[in-house]
Amino acid sequence: MSSLNDKDYNIDLERNERQGFHEVVYAEGKSNEQLRDICRVFISSGTPLLVTRIKETQFSIFNDLTDIGYTYLNRDGRTFIWSKKEIAADELKGRVNIISAGTSDTAILREVESTLTFFGYKSVAISDCGVAGVHRILKHKPLLDSADVNIVIAGMDGALPSVVGGLSGKPIIAVPTSVGYGASFNGVSALLAMLNSCSSGVSVVNIDNGFGAAMAAIRILKSIYNNR
Repeated sequence: MSSLNDKDYNIDLERNERQGFHEVVYAEGKSNEQLRDICRVFISSGTPLLVTRIKETQFSIFNDLTDIGYTYLNRDGRTFIWSKKEIAADELKGRVNIISAGTSDTAILREVESTLTFFGYKSVAISDCGVAGVHRILKHKPLLDSADVNIVIAGMDGALPSVVGGLSGKPIIAVPTSVGYGASFNGVSALLAMLNSCSSGVSVVNIDNGFGAAMAAIRILKSIYNNR
């Protein structure tokens, strides 16, 4: 393994001091050696580490990252977490609902969940509530109203965020997914539907960008709870 330091990769170990959250490592496009070296810079400095979008061929490198500390590998969400000790969700920071339309959206839901967990935020997953059976989301209205932010994940026709927006006045972050048949254009159809939502004030992130949705929610919660 090459001997590299944080300057070789220009890793931003001071981001938490400026923004209130640590830099996160995006695994796609990196070789196994690059990803291993970068992770070791974080671990050797004691900086909490979150890795997203891990490819199947990259999972094996995390077997080597067994330094003393807490680790959590989520294969469904393609994420890896390392910290000196287990991260506990702080209810005083607020709560986020993660709502998915179908089981096919689970990978994105888990990416959102892992990101919120890493930064110490409490979340509740509400799965398989797509508009093909709209009664499934209707029964969750008390949960929709009790959270600070609702993250809504859907592919196909991308209609679920509009439904949730019509049921609750809480902030909504919509995540279009690439799930769907040919005319869904790998999520473009859902993206356009969400951008054209009839429900007022629905915010939309990029296709399959569960991490971005979680970070948007964290920024909202930091504003609500005075950066606690």
